[in-house]
Amino acid sequence: MGLDSQKTAGDAFSGHRPRPVRLWEAPELPVAYFSFVLHFVWEFIQVPTYAGMAEMPHWEAIKLCMSATFGDVGFALTAFWAACLAARSRDWILRPTPFPVTTFVAVGIVLTVGFEYYYTTISLRWTYSDLMPLVPPLGTGLSPLLQWTVIPPLVIWLTRRHLLGAQAVHEADA
Repeated sequence: MGLDSQKTAGDAFSGHRPRPVRLWEAPELPVAYFSFVLHFVWEFIQVPTYAGMAEMPHWEAIKLCMSATFGDVGFALTAFWAACLAARSRDWILRPTPFPVTTFVAVGIVLTVGFEYYYTTISLRWTYSDLMPLVPPLGTGLSPLLQWTVIPPLVIWLTRRHLLGAQAVHEADA
């Protein structure tokens, strides 16, 4: 039995129960929220690097960027849970160390490379414009790769600040 489970079991036995976690204090929710906001902005910034996006009717482009953003949030949550497995804790984001941070970023990059390859080469759902530099060996666009190297550290930073702030407010109220 680990130290955390002994403490929880001891608290329950002695009548002291850990406080219930508020939904907004669960790390997945701010990870999803901050991922959504940051990826949504990125999707619009990279519009010129995808063929036909700049000429697309406004509402159609918004729907396409929204769809891509929801996929990015799914990637972020998958990467977060992989980092949780690597760190053996959902709280790794409060004290980020290189291994879970690298796992978080790497899983996002692997998913991005795989999905970009599928959508640009196999299903032909989208294509890159001449403005998109390609990264060998699979020819993945530079913009989606940069997206998954820039945004995850920002998500970690914002989520950590949010969760620590929520803890401080709760402790001040106690």
